[in-house]
Amino acid sequence: MRIVVVATALACALPMPALAAPGLADEVYGATVEPGETEFEAIYGRLGGGAADGADALKLEVGRAIAPNLRIAAFTKLGREAGLSRRAKELAVEAIYHLGRTGGVDFAAYGEYSLGLNGNPDALEAKLLIQRKHGPIDLRLNLIAEKRLVSGAPVEFGYGASADVAATKGVRIGVQAFGELGTAENFLPRAEHFVGPVAKFRVPLGGGDGDEGFGIEAGYLFAAGKARDDTAGQLRIALEMEF
Repeated sequence: MRIVVVATALACALPMPALAAPGLADEVYGATVEPGETEFEAIYGRLGGGAADGADALKLEVGRAIAPNLRIAAFTKLGREAGLSRRAKELAVEAIYHLGRTGGVDFAAYGEYSLGLNGNPDALEAKLLIQRKHGPIDLRLNLIAEKRLVSGAPVEFGYGASADVAATKGVRIGVQAFGELGTAENFLPRAEHFVGPVAKFRVPLGGGDGDEGFGIEAGYLFAAGKARDDTAGQLRIALEMEF
């Protein structure tokens, strides 16, 4: 709870206009829930090159699995567009509900309500989370639908995807991708996409082999499609603590 208060205070003190770049300070969610696990996470993304050079975003989140199949979390996002000061974008709550496993594939439903700050509208977001873990390989796909709570605003669709493999103990390497899929009225237009390599490092608590511990993730996603009009790509860094 103390972390939530600190994150909220930071949001007010560093008050962000909307940053449209897919995946900026976002993550590709897994579809499983670890009962009783608490997680603190910070994700930073920064665009480099082009007219959007220097635009960035920071997400601060605290979450806990309150049931064997349910995780809830609260987060805030801060950020800035190129040439502007950093501002708070939103305060939000989210929930992940594990639906089950079929053929070795896990499915979960994600729901989010976002309170917009500094001129950003409130929004609702839903995701279908799909994950397949087989030996050292972890495959994830998030299908996203978002609705800004503004009259006439369409439902917007997007995706997040990742594939990584254990390279050695505590190290995973792979690729991530985020992008836009348009709206119901204009599905699959020329849109913004980002894709690139990522590396994950984990130090388990107590020297064990479980998920509990401290993790670092770093990657660079190259701009593709319409995103190349404004930037060359985005640098991503994430820190997390699970226990």
